[in-house]
Amino acid sequence: MTITPPALSVFEALESEVRSYCRGWPAVFDRAQGSHMYDEDGHTYLDFFAGAGSLNYGHNNPVLKRALIDYIERDGVTHGLDMSTTAKRAFLESFQNNVLRPRDLPYKVMFPGPTGTNAVEAALKLARKVKGRESIVSFTNAFHGMSLGSLAVTGNAFKRAGAGIPLVHGTPMPFDNYFDGTVPDFLWFERLLEDQGSGLNQPAAVIVETVQGEGGINVARPEWLRALAELCERQDMLLIVDDIQMGCGRTGAFFSFEEAGITPDIVTVSKSISGYGLPMSLTLFKPELDIWEPGEHNGTFRGNNPAFVTAAATLDTYWADGQMEKQTLARGEQVEQALRAICEEQSGTHFRGRGLVWGLEFEDKPRASAVCKRAFELGLLLETSGPRARSSSCCPR
Repeated sequence: MTITPPALSVFEALESEVRSYCRGWPAVFDRAQGSHMYDEDGHTYLDFFAGAGSLNYGHNNPVLKRALIDYIERDGVTHGLDMSTTAKRAFLESFQNNVLRPRDLPYKVMFPGPTGTNAVEAALKLARKVKGRESIVSFTNAFHGMSLGSLAVTGNAFKRAGAGIPLVHGTPMPFDNYFDGTVPDFLWFERLLEDQGSGLNQPAAVIVETVQGEGGINVARPEWLRALAELCERQDMLLIVDDIQMGCGRTGAFFSFEEAGITPDIVTVSKSISGYGLPMSLTLFKPELDIWEPGEHNGTFRGNNPAFVTAAATLDTYWADGQMEKQTLARGEQVEQALRAICEEQSGTHFRGRGLVWGLEFEDKPRASAVCKRAFELGLLLETSGPRARSSSCCPR
């Protein structure tokens, strides 16, 4: 397929230089359905990007679209702040019945602003409020969002530099296998916690991704996550799992931490929770942590009712019978086999991932961008990730 870059004059003239995805994919997209996107010139693209993880069920999923259209046509509430609505009630009941109860999870549900970084900011704020401490520990190559609090626990130097001010009250520690197995897990972390002369203030919480998408598809072992949970309990620190990109079934189970058999104190969820790509996020936490005063944390768009509608339809349709996890794991095995074959044929390549989250690493680093560029020319949407990447992560679906 030969693709001629369109005239992008209006975008170039009016839109900020901060735009990124459109530079790597120079097309004007017009329609999307299932696993495909279509530009205005009629070219078809297989979408492995999937909205950076917010389209786990495909573009314009017909089941979810029907629920949304029906709701809008009957003049259902669109904007509701934190008022009680029938759409919110339906979502909460579905979330409780299809997600929390089957997993015996006790969480209270908070609706912060509708983006992932809003959920992280709420989690950090609550952890500090509960523990009365400021410091938060994060991990090398972590990504937790673009607002100031989330950036303070993000590793990428390029993104951190955009803050324009010092990012404080966050301390990075080595992620799993950061030293290629040459150093025992948490040796440095525990030593700092126990040494009164280390200069590390007692943290309120630790925030972690079970699979680092933006950081390069770095997969934490279940035993590493269990050891981290035990360390947090011993040292009176809350454990926050940022499941914004890897949750909602992307690694197989609904929550990516289920494989490790842990129950985090706080969990952040966004991306595919609405099922339809509509803005929505959740901050989940154990009931004893619910010490908020009414209105102490809020946001104008925390009541995105159309997102509640599609979210409830997603859970009722795809998570009621347990088949979604099995299907994801089966397809993940297919992806793994395909990537293994590529690596056997191509020297200097390695792969890693879990569920339907996979990355292909090149020893020749610039090759990753070249592969993505060529893939676009052939009608496949891929993205780069890792500390050298300046855009968001690519998680093939």
